Amino acid sequence: MSQILTPRQAEELHKALIAYLSSANLPSTAAALREELSIGDSFDDATRKKYEGILEKKWTSVVRLQKRIMELEARNNSLQADLDSATPTSLLRRNQDPASWLPRSPARHTLQSHRQPITCVAFHPIFSSLASGSEDTTIKIWDWELGELERTVKGHTKGVLDVDFGGPRGGTLLASCSSDLTIKLWDPSDDYKNIRTLPGHDHSVSAIRFIPSGAAGAPSSGNLLVSASRDKSLRIWDVTTGYCVKTIRGHADWVRDVTPSFDGRWLVSAGNDQTARLWDAASGDAKCVFLGHEHVVECVALAPPRSYPHLAALAGLKNPPPASSSAEFVATGSRDKTIKLWDGRGTLIKTLIGHDNWIRALVFHPGGKYLLSASDDKTIRCWDLTQEGRCVKTVEDAHGHFVSCIRWAPSVVKDAPVNGDTNGHGAVNGSTKKEDPAGKLNIRCVIATGSVDLNVRVFAS
Repeated sequence: MSQILTPRQAEELHKALIAYLSSANLPSTAAALREELSIGDSFDDATRKKYEGILEKKWTSVVRLQKRIMELEARNNSLQADLDSATPTSLLRRNQDPASWLPRSPARHTLQSHRQPITCVAFHPIFSSLASGSEDTTIKIWDWELGELERTVKGHTKGVLDVDFGGPRGGTLLASCSSDLTIKLWDPSDDYKNIRTLPGHDHSVSAIRFIPSGAAGAPSSGNLLVSASRDKSLRIWDVTTGYCVKTIRGHADWVRDVTPSFDGRWLVSAGNDQTARLWDAASGDAKCVFLGHEHVVECVALAPPRSYPHLAALAGLKNPPPASSSAEFVATGSRDKTIKLWDGRGTLIKTLIGHDNWIRALVFHPGGKYLLSASDDKTIRCWDLTQEGRCVKTVEDAHGHFVSCIRWAPSVVKDAPVNGDTNGHGAVNGSTKKEDPAGKLNIRCVIATGSVDLNVRVFAS
């Protein structure tokens, strides 16, 4: 000990040990140590108070630093592996082209505060705010750039199952839905005050999305919301009045997920009846049914126009559909551990196999080249649509437990309507912007995931 510590350090340690033993109600052991070390009456109550707690503080900081060292070593190994496998050209291209960016471990931030499993995440379309919902009945708002908790939003009485940012131009709202049968609207500009509660569903409300402006029959732009429920129905709501303007029925069981097309014309839903379904948002009529999964379909994603050329080639089409056309290709993820790619007429294009457990969430890369999936096997997988859907990257142990949700930060587009990441593929309001002559969206290379391990993770370039 004397060889490692200076006499002064050794004295400090001895006094901290005696103070710790005294506070732990071990007076005999403390007295024996004092006698052994010849520390006499100079160690009074004032000295004991001064040194009390020092040992615990030092101990916890050592553990924290060890954890940080391990994280940095893992990151270093990941970067070294990337360097070893990269050529100067590929490195240059990757650094320049966000369309080729994919998430990798370790996450930039691990956000901890929820007390029960996390079910959903959503990015604010403009600010660096991230909302997460949990079975603990709360919504938490984080600053994803700083990795800090901004506030906890309370109001639901049972687990929060989904959240989404969106709403009228210039008036972004946060919508949430819950097992308590309600949908709630919160105003981010007024400290996330609950401005409206929408009752109407007869069972848990599983999913919610703002419908982008442009939907036929919309009372006004950006005012519509679609919800999916365990009561087997979809409902379309007017957020300004709180009224349910349409109820869509057709699923034979719990509807797990719903997503609108970038122009608001179509809705795709999926559920426990092992099907996904495409609906006309204005009329509520079913356009087609996607049949092929052998278990519950947990999630759906609509391909952005930027992925049309790759998916068209995969489907054997000579020419891709026009970029202005919506709901041309759909991805579904199921408890049968597979992801299926379909065209908008219900024809199966490709089945992607690789996950070892239920697929819980899907998101298309805003650049159009990849599809990302999150699963109960604790991984995120990246599928390359230009290589016949081959899995080209797996983020192993993305979380310590089931990964329940994944969202991509919406792309920053000048003079865009202020709607959230309504279709989950990154573009604000889902659109591909004509004012981008180089054909490059201003893609934000940021992904958020949530898990049963109580953590929200942010993966960023």
